[in-house]
Amino acid sequence: METPLTPLEFQRRARALYGDRECVVDGATRLTYAQVFARCDGWAAALTRLGVGRGDRVAYLSLNTHSQLEAFFAVPQIGAVLVPVNFRLKPPEIEYILQHCGAKVVCAHGDFLETVDSVRAACPALERCVALEGGGDGWLDYEALIEAETREGAGSGARVTPSAEVGERDLLAINYTSGTTSRPKGVMITHRNAYMNAIGTLVHLPMTCEDRYLWTLPMFHANGWTFPWIVTAVGGTHVCLRKVDPVQAFGLIRDERVTMLCAAPTVLIALAGCPAADRGDVPAGVRVVTAGAPPAAATIQRVEVELGWELTHVYGLTETAPFITVCEPRPEHRALSLGDRSVVKARQGVELITSGELRVVDEDDRPVLRDAQTLGEIVVRGNVVMEGYYNDPEATALAMRGGWFHTGDAAVVHPDGYVEIRDRFKDVIISGGENISSVEVEGVLMRHPAVQEVAVVGMPDPKWGETPHAFVVLAPGGALTAAELLAYAREHMANFKTPSHVEFLDELPKTATGKIQKYVLRRGRAGIATQ
Repeated sequence: METPLTPLEFQRRARALYGDRECVVDGATRLTYAQVFARCDGWAAALTRLGVGRGDRVAYLSLNTHSQLEAFFAVPQIGAVLVPVNFRLKPPEIEYILQHCGAKVVCAHGDFLETVDSVRAACPALERCVALEGGGDGWLDYEALIEAETREGAGSGARVTPSAEVGERDLLAINYTSGTTSRPKGVMITHRNAYMNAIGTLVHLPMTCEDRYLWTLPMFHANGWTFPWIVTAVGGTHVCLRKVDPVQAFGLIRDERVTMLCAAPTVLIALAGCPAADRGDVPAGVRVVTAGAPPAAATIQRVEVELGWELTHVYGLTETAPFITVCEPRPEHRALSLGDRSVVKARQGVELITSGELRVVDEDDRPVLRDAQTLGEIVVRGNVVMEGYYNDPEATALAMRGGWFHTGDAAVVHPDGYVEIRDRFKDVIISGGENISSVEVEGVLMRHPAVQEVAVVGMPDPKWGETPHAFVVLAPGGALTAAELLAYAREHMANFKTPSHVEFLDELPKTATGKIQKYVLRRGRAGIATQ
């Protein structure tokens, strides 16, 4: 009686239960679940006519649109593998990904047709290019293909949903890492990986068919943290936001009665920093899930106090489908002061029920003490850990050594079992023999009301080996000197942790998914505007 653990089960159930409910809002386009799944059937049939079969890769470069959402169901319906590509990458990076995964078909939003045209000749496996919006010479029309299959009807196979033919260990998606220091790696996510992450997320962050989810998070980022499947599983409504604009986001939250969203800390900072006059009336009680980088306690406090929203911090990686911990609220947390509660919420927390086992280990792979002081590396094993890196057995063996996935994140464990990341190991600053957490220093500096964003990195020092340097973006209207910020830092942390230098920038360098590129700051900050 076993059936495969696959997100296609969510599609089957939603098709049966929520057909007349609103599935997606994308600008003026509003579609019910019945309409969306009919389109998915048509697109699955069209892909089959284009020669796409089991195991073939179908790449997407798209904003958060209804057509991108449809890909998360239509592509796996025929056993093919979805490759959501970060559209903010440069053409050579996109070319590499399309070559490396061997994409047979690429689907692109109108904004990215020229980018694909510039690299398609260098991708020998690429047979077809499909325009999701727009079009031109050499491009097939997505809507026309679906319409043609709809006219053909069931005879083309368009009404078949072959979830029973999909094995749970089959590849569902290949998600490419950001590749900040080397070539991006293709993370192989199976149907089982995605299903288990979706179920675990719903256990800890329940949703219902009443929920309306705003797509502030890019769908391409680790499969939208599996929320294309999570929201669908409960019959909720997907509200598409094509580009993160705080004013537009607040408008959708208000007009579309949004109840939940996901956002990296950089997006939270942008939302919290939006002037009150531009926000308009902000509905309270919106549930926010944040991940991607450790959020500062000050950011959490602003979101919960100024906006009246409820924030939950989760932690994971692309390689873990992506969530492995959640900062689970406990009754004793309610007795804490607002500031202390924000500090707790900034921790990565505890394992999700379905994610598997997490340890923080020393250099000899022994679990560290639960003393909130002893630093170790987070390692995990369980149902959400990737199948491996696509066509990269050496990187896979290194990451999975000893039967555990090694994250590269340096963390401590508190007496209550809550894990707290102190840094990436490569970002730990060793000054005069002392280990300094850049995340800790950033958290202190972020408490200053004039600071909007900050990144701390280690820079060479002739006496101490290296010392912390802070790169700061001021809040709108904020006035602050380096001397004033350093004085503030000395009041709130040990002297050896206090930055030896402060530099003010107009913006911090970031990856296309919003992570701060500390390596750019270390190597000279080329092209970064300073204040």
